[in-house]
Amino acid sequence: MRNNSDFLFASESVSEGHPDKVADRISDAVLDTYLAADPEARVACETLVTTNQIILAGEVRGPESITKELLIEKARETVKEIGYDQEGFSWRNASALNLLHAQSAHIAMGVDSGEGKDEGAGDQGIMFGYATTETDSLMPAPIYYAHKILQNLNDLRKSSDPKGKGFLPDAKSQVTLQYVNGKPVKATSIVLSTQHEEAMKQSDIRDTLRELITNTLPEGWMCPEDEFYVNPTGLFIIGGPDGDCGLTGRKIIVDTYGGAAPHGGGAFSGKDPTKVDRSAAYACRYLAKNIVAAGLADSCTLQISYAIGVSHPLSVYVDLHNSGKDINEEKLEKVLREVMDLSPRGIRKHLRLNRPIYRETAAYGHFGRTPDLKKDNFTWEQADLVDTLRNAFNR
Repeated sequence: MRNNSDFLFASESVSEGHPDKVADRISDAVLDTYLAADPEARVACETLVTTNQIILAGEVRGPESITKELLIEKARETVKEIGYDQEGFSWRNASALNLLHAQSAHIAMGVDSGEGKDEGAGDQGIMFGYATTETDSLMPAPIYYAHKILQNLNDLRKSSDPKGKGFLPDAKSQVTLQYVNGKPVKATSIVLSTQHEEAMKQSDIRDTLRELITNTLPEGWMCPEDEFYVNPTGLFIIGGPDGDCGLTGRKIIVDTYGGAAPHGGGAFSGKDPTKVDRSAAYACRYLAKNIVAAGLADSCTLQISYAIGVSHPLSVYVDLHNSGKDINEEKLEKVLREVMDLSPRGIRKHLRLNRPIYRETAAYGHFGRTPDLKKDNFTWEQADLVDTLRNAFNR
């Protein structure tokens, strides 16, 4: 986003019950099942969900103990956790079809390590990372608050609070913020559509959501009442996969930076960490966040590129958006290669990615999350390179 200027910027998020996010979470549940049994398993799982239908497809390589029936059971468990037990989509009786098959031997030949050859990238591609001082999480403010609103709504829906009664899993938010001199100062409009039971009154929904959003945003940031849009179509009763087909990987901007930074194009969910679409994007966020957390810049965009079957990155590019604190970007690019092994294997080891930690990533963004030390998850959000980077620049 532009520095030191006045503008409006919007980002959207979707809940864990949005059909595309149902598909993402099922795909990551499949991935976690394989990694729990074999940390070196290969998974590229795509999921389609529609009216009482769940279809798994893609390529896998893992232990024979992971049966088709087990994965269908995991898919149903995921749908149950999200909260779908509706006539048009229920964990109990949705038809489930598993079309997963063995990974291509040619891809395996290029990716696997061998005599005189390190493990190669699972595909070609460009990956981006971003960080900014706009929020404590070092995420852009519009996507941060769009996620936070839906997280709080989801917590309310699943709580014993009577205000949450009647809300259903599918929801979308959109937050537009006003920037003054490049800094966010308030919301100018907010859109929130949420699935609900038929008996709920729209006025009651609006009142509950106004309170929730006001408590989520910083004090004084709530938008004007005539720019607060709740269920703009009037009703939102039929939702989830019954209302709209869901597919893995269709919410890549929601998953990353809400449009505030570039995206390489590859989706994350359902892919094991040999796929640099996922692991290198995590590494890019990790490095960008540590650069900003170290005080070397107020914002940072990082790009890394790979070729399939090649272990080393083809390029590393850093843009500090004229916010660097007397930092030479070319030197920083060299330093990043020194402080972290950016080969697929090096990224996986550094961030400890060969573990069943991915189901939680499928909704409310892969970035800006708070690591749980007990679970050792969201390791790419840790700021443990700060001292190393400061020392490299004598800070």
